[in-house]
Amino acid sequence: MGLRRLLAICWIICHYRLDTLIPAERLPLRARLLLRCGPWRLFPKGEYSRGERLRLALEQLGPIFIKFGQILSTRRDLLADDVAMELAKLQDQVPPFPSDQAVAVIEAALGKPIDELFVAFDRQPLASASIAQVHTATLDGNIDVVVKVVRPGIEHTINADLKLLQTIAVLIARYIPDGRRLRPTEIVDDYRHTILDELDLQREGANTSQLRRNFKDSDILYVPEVYWDYTRRNVLVMERIHGIPVTDLDTLREQGTDMKKLAERGVEIFFTQVFRDSFFHADMHPGNIFIAHNRPNSSQYIAIDCAIIGSLSDFDQYYLARNLLAIFQRNYREVAELHVECGWVPPETRVHEFEAAIRTVSEPIFEKPLSEISFGLLLLQLFQTARRFDMEVQPSLVLLQKTLLNIEGLGRQLYPQLDLWSTAMPFLERWVRDRYSPQSMLKKVSHRLPGWLEQLPNLPEALLERGNTTKHPATGNGNAPQPQGELSAQLRQQSARARNQRIAIMAALAAALIADPSIRHGLQSLPNISIGLFSIALYFFIRSR
Repeated sequence: MGLRRLLAICWIICHYRLDTLIPAERLPLRARLLLRCGPWRLFPKGEYSRGERLRLALEQLGPIFIKFGQILSTRRDLLADDVAMELAKLQDQVPPFPSDQAVAVIEAALGKPIDELFVAFDRQPLASASIAQVHTATLDGNIDVVVKVVRPGIEHTINADLKLLQTIAVLIARYIPDGRRLRPTEIVDDYRHTILDELDLQREGANTSQLRRNFKDSDILYVPEVYWDYTRRNVLVMERIHGIPVTDLDTLREQGTDMKKLAERGVEIFFTQVFRDSFFHADMHPGNIFIAHNRPNSSQYIAIDCAIIGSLSDFDQYYLARNLLAIFQRNYREVAELHVECGWVPPETRVHEFEAAIRTVSEPIFEKPLSEISFGLLLLQLFQTARRFDMEVQPSLVLLQKTLLNIEGLGRQLYPQLDLWSTAMPFLERWVRDRYSPQSMLKKVSHRLPGWLEQLPNLPEALLERGNTTKHPATGNGNAPQPQGELSAQLRQQSARARNQRIAIMAALAAALIADPSIRHGLQSLPNISIGLFSIALYFFIRSR
């Protein structure tokens, strides 16, 4: 199946003469010779434009390649206008599958005829995408909804493409000099989970519900409601929204939309999802984003299609925020040190050399006005610079990087003078400051307090047992003597550990007292120094663990 699929891909590339899109002058000599002597030169270009040929090829290649085209369509700064406009059609104008098949899938999934399920059902698709298509319908109570249906047989095609991608990834890792550093097999594996999850519409419904809760009563983002009684793995029914497509710039301008504020709100929504919630919509191409009607001065985004959701660990959040801030502030030394500290480059990396390389790439870019600097392109150039320092691609951040490129491309499309830097930097500074404030520390303690209190009665016994096992620290059986210097060092360590454990018990007791509402209310009237002292006690408690 892998070989057949590879041959099919090669045939499509030849048929649509995609070789003509490759800038031959930038290729090595061998690659240029291959390009000129390849079998694709036997195929005529036809009457299609280059953008149409690329779009038609991606449509024929299938959902994985359509996703790639959707990402490219937002990068107007990288593509010619004619190519970008054609690729934009991939967002919601993919050829639909027959409506009879959609009805059959819905009836099989929900166990009832279509006329019993809905008061009205429009057999003409409202939109069609790479994985599924959408029909409008009406539920009892005159509730307007949309019905999303997975394409029949699409999973088989996706699995075949994933096997091919996995084979290519293995070859890259084995034979390309930088292949292992790029970790292609891990990236493909992450993408496998992502796109297979997209086939599960119940998961998409759960993601939509979570995102809706995160932005409940928000003025900047609205997420439609899911109707769970009508939702299955291959069918999703949710509230129908009425908004302006984010790409309909003429309509947005006609209603007097503040385009600068609209673009900045998109950036704000992205960073709020990433850093406040660690739960971000990772498929924010223009086909999934609408703008609410009649709110020109305070525009509200509407997000749909939450199939692909990204999440970051506390570790990734922290280092990502600090790296971005350091780049914004042109603190190249800190960028280099953070890369070493978080393990993105090997620990033996010479920081001063890495810093100099980052400065060499960044300084010419920063000489431009901030509104002309593409943050996505800067990151790509930094990654290329880090290749000689054996920087590894982080699979956990690949989805975030892709989404950031989408957001920047969309923002520049809405407002070409968008200054992503000045929009994002205050948010990041505030997030880092709030994350380590005394109030934030106390909030974290309140979440962990029940577990600590559960373990508190067992602490004295655990300390006694630990003391008994360390009376003879020389060996496991305690018989062989140890040199006096080493013994003294171990005793000092045990004494310090016991002291910290006593402080830990005091901190846990203090936390228990603060958990009492009446005491907590009384503490609110104390000076800030009380919170600071309590934070110091918590610091020793954490160290003792």
